[in-house]
Amino acid sequence: MPPGRRLLLVEDDPSFARALKRSFERRGYRVALCASAEELDLMTQDIDPGCAVVDLKLAGASGLDCVRRLHARDPHMRIVVLTGFASIATAVEAIKLGACHYLAKPSNADDIEAAFQRAEGDPEVPLGVRPSSIKTLEWERIHETLVDADFNVSETARRLGMHRRTLARKLAKRRVT
Repeated sequence: MPPGRRLLLVEDDPSFARALKRSFERRGYRVALCASAEELDLMTQDIDPGCAVVDLKLAGASGLDCVRRLHARDPHMRIVVLTGFASIATAVEAIKLGACHYLAKPSNADDIEAAFQRAEGDPEVPLGVRPSSIKTLEWERIHETLVDADFNVSETARRLGMHRRTLARKLAKRRVT
């Protein structure tokens, strides 16, 4: 199999990883799953991927370190960073460390595969502000704090300065992934 069709997926969310793995396998990729930064060195001993998808926030680790290690191992590997916590600072660092692209979730296999194919930047990209609703911004902040608090609802409520029952109602409205 050509190196470009071998994919390493570094993702700690098992359901999302399985769905993405199936999508890429249907496209003819051979996909290896890696659930943590600690597993990365062991995985790359056994496989020689031509491309990788790395989640920015892994349990207890940063995906940026994975990007650095993958790029050091193979400077020609196409690495896409995928994140639900997109920021300019992490995007810049990901590119500096060797990623070819940085995508905000929700992104699908089409978006990721297109990112692998793009070797150059797009000077025609629109410069407008991405509108986000207040509800979306609130949900992103809640989810980020929840992850940082290891999914402890009481601790998350304390950090956000809201009552625990209020947070529980908000969480019940939207499934946490």
